[in-house]
Amino acid sequence: MYLLTIKDGLVTRHVGPYPSPKQASDDLERVMASCSERARWQIHALENPRSLTMVAAS
Repeated sequence: MYLLTIKDGLVTRHVGPYPSPKQASDDLERVMASCSERARWQIHALENPRSLTMVAAS
């Protein structure tokens, strides 16, 4: 799963999740229409929480 992150000034928006980075990219134009010209964006892969196991130090 992928998440689209838009930073526009002091506001950060998270849009998604999307099943693929292509679908997030395809939705980018629609989302950016409501942002300023200086807005920045990134597509992030969401991590599976089950794969992030913490091991206790002994």
